[in-house]
Amino acid sequence: MAVAEEQAIPRLIGADEPAAFEVIRAGTERRLVIACDHASKRIPRSLGMLGLADRYLDDHIAWDIGAAEVARTLCRRLGCVAMLGSYSRLVIDLNRHLDDATAMPEISDGVLIPGNVSMRESQRAQRIGELYTPYHEALHREIMSLTSADCVPVMISLHSFTPHQHGLPRPWDVGVLWDTDARLALPLMARLRSSGKIRVGDNEPYSGRHPADFTIDHHAESLGLACAGVEIRQDLVADSNGQAAWADRLARALEPVLADEELYRRATSGMGD
Repeated sequence: MAVAEEQAIPRLIGADEPAAFEVIRAGTERRLVIACDHASKRIPRSLGMLGLADRYLDDHIAWDIGAAEVARTLCRRLGCVAMLGSYSRLVIDLNRHLDDATAMPEISDGVLIPGNVSMRESQRAQRIGELYTPYHEALHREIMSLTSADCVPVMISLHSFTPHQHGLPRPWDVGVLWDTDARLALPLMARLRSSGKIRVGDNEPYSGRHPADFTIDHHAESLGLACAGVEIRQDLVADSNGQAAWADRLARALEPVLADEELYRRATSGMGD
């Protein structure tokens, strides 16, 4: 019966639909990889919009608003590699451990996701096999391609966050998330604050020490790579002008920081904490 059930399930992604990820190689001389897990609100056609009304797919529960274009522009400006997820976090959240209930949420920010309720194990396995695993395997390959015996890449995970959550304002313009390795985070925050006009959150509105940030934990911290999460408030990058402005702002802040050769060496435990 189990075999018959597996055979009855068609492929999740149609032949005419995008692959699980988009990779941009704007240059490899700069050893930097940008990951944008929640770049897209797309739902595979086979899942029928997960039973949601269209308005929810424009909302923050489906994707990180503005993050994809910031990542693409920043990648080309810095001449590096970027990896973007091609499907909505409501299908499978690429930035979660697979044993986390929010990896394929039945409810997100109070909204019921009908297509995720009472899924069979075979359906869960299909999302993992067609979306989650290919994305993370490809990201690992890009990191390894920039790794040598004495030099490793730097990694940035790019996201955006809602201006309010549970009725409370989130006043930061941008947040920099980090755990024990401060080599990238602290100078980046200093550069962003140098104008005096940007409200920069240190591990706000989320913390880099929280176990939910799977991508950085798995691909960067586990290998001793200098890394940071960057979260931009969504109302600041909701249109093309804001996206271009923030890509430029981040590029100008990062360029002098990335000149530090120490960033391209593996960290020792607790470095910079």
